[in-house]
Formats: sequence, C-alpha cells, structure tokens
Amino acid sequence: MEIVNPEKVGMSNERLARINEHLNSHYVEPGNIAGCITLVARKGQVCYLQALGQADRERNTAMEKDTLVRIYSMTKPITSVAIMMLFEQGLLALTDPVDRFIPEFKKLRVYQTGSYPAFMSSPPTRPMTIKDLLTHTSGLTYDFMRATNVDYTYRKMKIATWAEGDTTETLIEKLVQVPLEFNPGDRWNYSVSTDVLGRVVEIISGMSLRKYFEQFILSPLGMTETGFEIAKDKVSRFSACYQFDPHNKPALQDDPLNSAFAHRTFDSGGGGLVSTVSDYYKFCTMLLNGGALNGKRILGPRTIEYMTQNHLPGNVDIADIASGKFSDSPYRGIGFGLGFAVKTDPVKYSNLGSVGEYYWSGAASTLFWIDPKEEMIVIFMTQLMGNTAYDFRSDLQSIIYSSIVE
Repeated sequence: MEIVNPEKVGMSNERLARINEHLNSHYVEPGNIAGCITLVARKGQVCYLQALGQADRERNTAMEKDTLVRIYSMTKPITSVAIMMLFEQGLLALTDPVDRFIPEFKKLRVYQTGSYPAFMSSPPTRPMTIKDLLTHTSGLTYDFMRATNVDYTYRKMKIATWAEGDTTETLIEKLVQVPLEFNPGDRWNYSVSTDVLGRVVEIISGMSLRKYFEQFILSPLGMTETGFEIAKDKVSRFSACYQFDPHNKPALQDDPLNSAFAHRTFDSGGGGLVSTVSDYYKFCTMLLNGGALNGKRILGPRTIEYMTQNHLPGNVDIADIASGKFSDSPYRGIGFGLGFAVKTDPVKYSNLGSVGEYYWSGAASTLFWIDPKEEMIVIFMTQLMGNTAYDFRSDLQSIIYSSIVE
C-alpha cells in the first residue's frame, strides 16, 4: 500500500505523529493493550499507517501492518451492504416483514413480565421489518447487556455464544423461543439483528453467507484476507486476542495457534469476520467512493447516501430512544443508519468531526469511521475484548481531526 506525505492531502505530518506517541505511551508501553495498527487516508490516499507493539505477547510476535485481527462487529456493515445489494435487485423491501423470509418469526411475542423460563408476553403491535433489523430497532438484544430478564435468557440459552455445530438456522430456532424486549420500532437496542439479516441473505440467495460474501463483495473488492475462518497458511500472521483478568490487565483469551476461528460452522453476519487493515480499507474506500472500487460496483451511490442518513424515527439521537446501555461512544449527537452509526451533531457529541460521518466498532476494540465531507477514512485495529474499556475513538478523533490543516 502506497503511503503519501500527509502534507500532500492537507494533513500535518508532525501532528499525525501524535497518534503513535499517544497510543504507545498510554496503552502499549503500560501494557493496557498488546499492540495496534492505525490507518488514516484522505482524498483517496493513505497518509498514515503504523503498527505498534505485539500481535502475540506469548510468542513475542510483533504487530505488523498485515497482521490479521478479529473485527467482530465491523462485520455488520458488510452484512448490511449484502442486504442492500438484494434490495437494489428488488428481492426485498425495507418495509418487508422479516417473517416473509423467516416464517418462524410469526411466533415472536413481546416481553411483559416474568423470568426465564416463565414469561408473560403479548403479540407485537406490528411485525418486525428488515429496516428494524438494519437500525437495531427490532426488539432483539445481546446476551452481554446484563440489564433485563430477556438478555439473561439469551445467556441461559447460549444465544450469540457460538459453538461447534451452531448455524444461522439454529440461531433462529432459539430466538423464536424468547420474547422481544419491546415492540419493533419503539426503541433502539444493540442486538443480534445483523445475524438475522445474515440468515435473510442466505434464504434469498440460496447460498451460505460466506459464499455470498466471497462471490459478491470480498472477491470483487480484492479482500483476499477476509473470512469467517483463519486459514492454516495465515496463522503465523494471526494476532492473539486478550481480555481483562481480575487485576484489569490483558490476559490471553484466544490463542492464534488454537483459535476458535480455526473452524467455525456459524457464519455470523453480526460479528464473525477476520480481516486486515488493508482489506478493510478496500471496503471503506468502496463506501466512500459511492459503492465502487477499481471498476467493480457493489452498490449504487444513491443507496450509500440513503444508508448513511439517520433512520431513527423523528431523526432523534440514539440517546433519545436507546434501551440498552452498550456503546463505544456517546449517544448524544449520534443517529443510526442502515448498518452504521451516523454523526448528526459534533457539538452534542462533544468532539471534533463532521455531520454525516459514519462508523462502527468491534468487540475486540477495533474501530473505523468514514467522513465524506473530509474525504477521510480511519481504521484502528487491536485485540482487546471489551470495546468500552478505553475510548480509542475519542482519542483518535481529537488527534486526527486537529491534524487537518487545509
């Protein structure tokens, strides 16, 4: 990947150097994270790409620019793109009830009271739609929320805890046994919605999600390093993953030589992919380019523009209708589009940025954002489970936006 002088794209080389200085002194050297990779691109050219620390502490393997990492929920925008490709072909409408494609969802009910396994529930006021899934207003949840009797049930039933033999079909079988947190469209709650969208892609296309991704997104974009499993010939470049021990220090969570990603039966559209900075940059560039890269068109520009608007009812912030408390950044000044968070007000958000900037993150503290106004892409890759532990996004936004000098 060619790296140009930041001054060529209106950014300060001296100011961008603060990225590594900050990450090294506050995170890598103190041992808060093992390593990381940061990419900044503006006006179609990469002007900053640096790797820090270790990919694998136990084997003293350095983090490199081509290290493979678990991107978890940064899979969601790719699945959302897959859904919108089907939308562009007229194979689904955003207003379609999900039970048009997954008939079992006609059984869904809404939580009223009670605890696992005895619930009182009622029929939903309206069916869940494809748009509800894209915007996380479906009424579904995640097991890690730890806020309600419904997410407790997800933990008891091991919903979203993928084991050998689990598939998108077994996910649906479990979900229909548990009531929704709320009526579809009423609130925003981060959830397994995008995994359900992955199942919709499979049903409409007649292909597994991994095959659909490979044929229609990954291969056309040249994303040769991205997939649901780590190939044997790539294990040497696969980072370890860590989580906090009782002393709040990173401890090994997934060993690259004995990884849960070595063989997976569940193609998680919500969080299953492994990738590299270079590969994910190709995906982001396609989005910033209005749906095309190197002569390959994935989506139309009007579709990308539509996806990256705030689709929450009444154009409200997530904070106004959020049910769950999960977030990698403040909810104020942030709406949600079709697969991405969307910045609607940088002042309310309390950091630098642009109206229309869109982004998301992953469970192992990875993140990206795309700023169409500044023609900028930022990608940060690391390997620490628990993406609310440190506010990398806020740190990077302060440093990177203040590095724009023209």
